[in-house]
Amino acid sequence: MMESRVLSVDGWQKVVHFIDESAGLNALIAVHDATLGPGCGGCRIYPYADFESGLRDVKNLSRGMTFKNALGGIPFGGGKAVIFADPKTDKTPEMLRAFGAAVESLEGLYYTAEDSGVTEDDLKIIRSVTNYAAGFAHNGIGGNPSPFTARGVWRGVQAAARHHYGAASLEGLRVSILGIGAVGMELARLIHEEGGKLTVADVNQAAVKEAQDRFGAEIVDKDDAVAADVDIFAPCALGGAVNSETIGRLQAKIVAGAANNQLASPELGAMLAERGVLYCPDYVINAAGVISVGLEILGTWTKQEMTTRIDKIGDTLTEIFKRAEAENRPTGAVADEMALEIIEQGKKAA
Repeated sequence: MMESRVLSVDGWQKVVHFIDESAGLNALIAVHDATLGPGCGGCRIYPYADFESGLRDVKNLSRGMTFKNALGGIPFGGGKAVIFADPKTDKTPEMLRAFGAAVESLEGLYYTAEDSGVTEDDLKIIRSVTNYAAGFAHNGIGGNPSPFTARGVWRGVQAAARHHYGAASLEGLRVSILGIGAVGMELARLIHEEGGKLTVADVNQAAVKEAQDRFGAEIVDKDDAVAADVDIFAPCALGGAVNSETIGRLQAKIVAGAANNQLASPELGAMLAERGVLYCPDYVINAAGVISVGLEILGTWTKQEMTTRIDKIGDTLTEIFKRAEAENRPTGAVADEMALEIIEQGKKAA
């Protein structure tokens, strides 16, 4: 039996807590803003320490999706879901179907997709009970967004290297990747093939060994990836890699990765700028995955359209870099302002 409770969260359009004990579901779905369209964003399955940790994560992630979708140029608002569970031991088809029923109960206010702990096969199960799920391949359309996300981050890294170092390519540049999952591994491949030198870290030792074997990557402890003597730091694991404790250890002059919420708090963006570090706002550089999902939902997905959209990520970041430099402001603040301008235009057009 599904139980649902709407939480009063200031600044969010809707946050709902769903519990289905028989199916093992304990989930939160948050829609931050739906000015541009329904909330769209992935579902994360993670064993949060407590309810407040999960609520904080789903709020941060859904707010980030509002800005990501706006600057990604897709007509969707910001939404996200979290399931309180260990994906390796707790995830079951019953849980996934119950989550699908929770999504369906919102009647199109929220579209779900992949995030940490959720696979393409999981989405197919979720999709069996709701029309509001996307991110899996069908008839050569869409599919796992990870490769698209990686390619978008690669384009963003290239744009940052051009702006900061005047580098025509990544050849010879040293990149530390924290998190060698589906996105991080593909990013490593793209950087390696362009001639970049890799340092990698992950809790998954098999993944770092694979990166070492395939790309000649140097392996460091996950706590030392941020402090590696490199040109670019690419956080591709969970959020908060740049925080009050790690910012002083950072040697790279560019922070550009796939992770959401890479900065533990917004004021760190100003601190990075003061240190001469170019930060690529996470929700801009990692937007390709949700752009793919959005085009899939809209029925306008083609490989050519995805290539065009992915390549535009670098252009958008370059615009942010130039504006931030001209106005002497952190890149994150400029990106937020640009996203809010788009949302404001949406309100006027409504």
